[in-house]
Amino acid sequence: MTDFASIESFAAAEARLVAVRRQLHANPELSHQEEKTAAFVAGQLESWGYEVTRNVGGHGVVGRLKVGEGNRSIALRADMDALPITESTGLAYASTVAGVMHACGHDGHTAILLGAAEYLAQSRNFSGTLNLIFQPAEESAGRSGAVAMMDDGLFERFPCDAIFGLHNHPGAPAGMILSRPGPLMAASDSATLTVHGKGAHAARPHLGIDPIVVASAIVMALQTIVSRSVDSTEVAVVTVGTFHGGTATNIIADHATMTLSLRSFQPAIRETLKTRLKAIAEAQAAAWGARVDLAFDEGYPAVVNDAEETAFAMQIARELVGSSLVAESPLIPGSEDFAHYLTRKPGCFLRLGNGESSAALHNPGYDFNDASLTTGAALWARLAERYLHS
Repeated sequence: MTDFASIESFAAAEARLVAVRRQLHANPELSHQEEKTAAFVAGQLESWGYEVTRNVGGHGVVGRLKVGEGNRSIALRADMDALPITESTGLAYASTVAGVMHACGHDGHTAILLGAAEYLAQSRNFSGTLNLIFQPAEESAGRSGAVAMMDDGLFERFPCDAIFGLHNHPGAPAGMILSRPGPLMAASDSATLTVHGKGAHAARPHLGIDPIVVASAIVMALQTIVSRSVDSTEVAVVTVGTFHGGTATNIIADHATMTLSLRSFQPAIRETLKTRLKAIAEAQAAAWGARVDLAFDEGYPAVVNDAEETAFAMQIARELVGSSLVAESPLIPGSEDFAHYLTRKPGCFLRLGNGESSAALHNPGYDFNDASLTTGAALWARLAERYLHS
């Protein structure tokens, strides 16, 4: 049991991995609608001898395989859902579903884990329990698939000692593996702020309280949160994404509404952003004689990797592709619901290069780079074998 999986181990399977990935790409399903994708995944796992449980937290699928007498267990996770974006790639295998596409590479993530699943079922070069988690609704911040699966008893029904996941990384060379211990991806929260003023005729502004002027003052004041309330060595983002107010040029509206995105990597800073937003909005409104309503929508927490599991995963990566293709990831201000798993279990989230010329994620011209498929599948296979090696 010392010949662990390598990229060469997947040479014969590469064409099949590409075909599976492109099949998934052509048939995307939105969050909470992954019925056909889940059925395909479950069928593949069953054909390879996995104990398969369907409908975990919605359309979630878990494949379990126990080999030998080892008492360790590991979980590997892939996401399955697509996005409400119209594809513009013009590829032969482009989305066949109007207004829906795999613009974040979940087709590639699913194909990679399926490739590892088939290999591990055939080689059985481990001793312990392997749990493969195919998760729905990663893109659904309000109804996270990770939370839904955990609420459905994921870790009680399928115990694991550690959990690992990956996401493709546009801009890094295909096949490069990146990660870092501690915070990797940002917590993501949103807020809706409504300024209540007093309507009036545009020609008589002194008779009203203009909520657009008040809201504009709030927008400018919010720029001081990161520059003056957050340690300059830390990272945070406050973005006003929408601003709506008024219905006509000659009417001063009675209210204006804006929505905001808040990104942070540390729990204390996450709270600072919320506290300062509230204080600034209320103070600015009071100065103008207006009032505000503020509602927060808590999104995903930060992805925080455990040091031990990250060191282990990066060592596996170096064994697999060599040190020149392994790098410490920069902090990533995007968010990922794998973070929820890491609040319950030790683990590591990794990034897999998608090519230096790759289109950005959530872009209509994006496509997963098939050149990374065998690297990803070999990474999961070798990591599982080494973790469960006795």
